[in-house]
Order: sequence, then structure tokens, then C-alpha cells
Amino acid sequence: MAVDSISSQYASYTPTTLKGQQLDQKDFLRLMTAQLSQQDPFNPVDNQQMVAQMAQFSSLAGVSETNSVLKTISDQLTAQTALLKDIKAATPAATTITTQEG
Repeated sequence: MAVDSISSQYASYTPTTLKGQQLDQKDFLRLMTAQLSQQDPFNPVDNQQMVAQMAQFSSLAGVSETNSVLKTISDQLTAQTALLKDIKAATPAATTITTQEG
């Protein structure tokens, strides 16, 4: 497979242009299509390599989704903690009454 032909198609994707952005499933499919269309028909990509690439992308997508969910949970916990601090600050301190039995 000619790497130059694929890299020329995606020359605009440089680390500086991708800063702050993430590649998604659409980008993966575009790269995979380019890889398949540029491969040598007499020497195709090994099926195991292709499956491994798809499995890696699937795993990455799962990790990204997990990170997103954990970020949401963290934000909710932060908001709840702040709310509890406000409630505690607004509540007068309870006085403890001690009794002597005797």
C-alpha cells in the first residue's frame, strides 16, 4: 500500500490543526476506506491486521464514552458537594445538651 497517497489525502490533518479536537468514527471510516482503496489487489492487507485495527478503535470509543460518563458524574458530585457546603453553612450549629444522671 502506498502510504504517500494516503498521507497526501490527509495532509491537512496535522497535529497543530487537530489540537483540541478528537478523531471520531467518521474519520476512522474515512481512513479505513482510503487504506482499502489504495491497497495492492495482489497483496491485500492481512485480515487479522484489519480486525485488530477495528478492535482498537472500538476499544478507544468505549474508553472515550466511559470518560465522558465519569466526567458527568464528577461534575454532579462537585455540584452536590457545593450544595451540601451551602446547606451546612446556612444551618445553625446544633448545641449538644448533656444530662447528668445520678
